[in-house]
Amino acid sequence: MVAAPALASRDVDSHEDRLVLHGLTYKDYVLISDVLGHRPGLRLTYIDETLEIMTTSPLHEHLKKLIARLLELHALLRGIRILGFGSATYRREDAERGLEPDECYCIGTKKEYPDLAIEVVVTSSAVDKMAVYASLGVREVWVYESGRFAVHELGPTGYELRSASTLIPDLDFETFAAHVAMPDQDDAVRAYWSHLQPT
Repeated sequence: MVAAPALASRDVDSHEDRLVLHGLTYKDYVLISDVLGHRPGLRLTYIDETLEIMTTSPLHEHLKKLIARLLELHALLRGIRILGFGSATYRREDAERGLEPDECYCIGTKKEYPDLAIEVVVTSSAVDKMAVYASLGVREVWVYESGRFAVHELGPTGYELRSASTLIPDLDFETFAAHVAMPDQDDAVRAYWSHLQPT
């Protein structure tokens, strides 16, 4: 039986809704996830018998798409082979956890779980997404919040903050963030293209 909603909130500026359900089994989560299907702008995160259902705002979708476009351009021009899987659903039954990243990539070759996940934070999550990513073995999680990136690299005891990416080592996050902050996607991509050209 599905538990009653424990928390429902709305941020007027970002237009992101969150519904948090407690006391759900992993099977409940899978059933709800399968019934809802993979819908754009909907994110489900399950951990410790708690399911967060979130709808993303236009700002959130703009930022995550621009980050993806810039990263894919960077990888193309730097000869880095990446495979993008967008907001695909990743679950791990033995850990009883699952989620949809904002964007995610395998580096080099396709794998069961992505090497890199990107999270855009417009409003705070009610669950520990990093713990879900750790259980999936995602090597790096880049979190974009308030105009800046935080790079989390998975180590023996969990994620540790890094000043640079091991997966994309030549990426300058300060410059990258400055282009993400540009209001027009096309202008941002063209400007980043120019920045990456050899001088």
